[in-house]
Amino acid sequence: MRPRIASLVPSATETLVALGLGPCLVARTGFCIHPAEAVAAVPKVGGTKDVNLAKLKALAPTHVIVNVDENRRETAEALRAFVPEVIVTHPRRPEDNLVLFEQLRTAFAGEPGVTERAAALAAEFRTALARCREVAQPRENVLYLIWHEPWMTVARDTYISMLLAEGGWLTWPDVSGGEQGAGRYPALRGDEVWLHRIDRVLLSSEPYRFGTGHLSDAQALCPRARVQLVDGELLSWWGSRGAAGLDYLRELTRSA
Repeated sequence: MRPRIASLVPSATETLVALGLGPCLVARTGFCIHPAEAVAAVPKVGGTKDVNLAKLKALAPTHVIVNVDENRRETAEALRAFVPEVIVTHPRRPEDNLVLFEQLRTAFAGEPGVTERAAALAAEFRTALARCREVAQPRENVLYLIWHEPWMTVARDTYISMLLAEGGWLTWPDVSGGEQGAGRYPALRGDEVWLHRIDRVLLSSEPYRFGTGHLSDAQALCPRARVQLVDGELLSWWGSRGAAGLDYLRELTRSA
């Protein structure tokens, strides 16, 4: 019997389609928007944090993909009451994409072409990582902002920070957020001493959509920094977008 897959993680949904598993998708969140043509007809079951469990149960998934950062622990626990297999993902650094590809390959190896596509994604990622590491970049202190009012950023043990480190960009504050929880995305007071040592402020396009109107506010936060808007999907989505994220980072650092 073909798997019936529900994905509650945007990055995972895109990766499942890249593995050829789009026809097996029976549910997604409203944030699972890529690739648009492949997911348009897949039923939505709420958001990543507010999943409609009753609607999801009615769709009878055999597999549900969740993520430690994106979804709530209680959601995952509730799913186990009616889903045969709950697949928990948690890429924390770029290399973890290789673990993810193997995790999904193992789960769905019975579907035609999945093994071959997983190998192709892994090869593409390894090549992109090697390209990114070709030239050592001068280290810069970076503030990556994901929210406004309050300002929120990323801890150093998040996927975003680990990715930026591949380009020589050291994120601040100097904190680790642990395995899960709010500590991974700390809020700022705005008067931290280290803000005056920031070389570059990156304003992400998601989850908060920063625009040109926020540039002056961010500049006031870090007076000596260069402030720029960046593509948050490329710098935070893992899985099949991981290679493109590394190439995007490489271009950003080369044009610095």
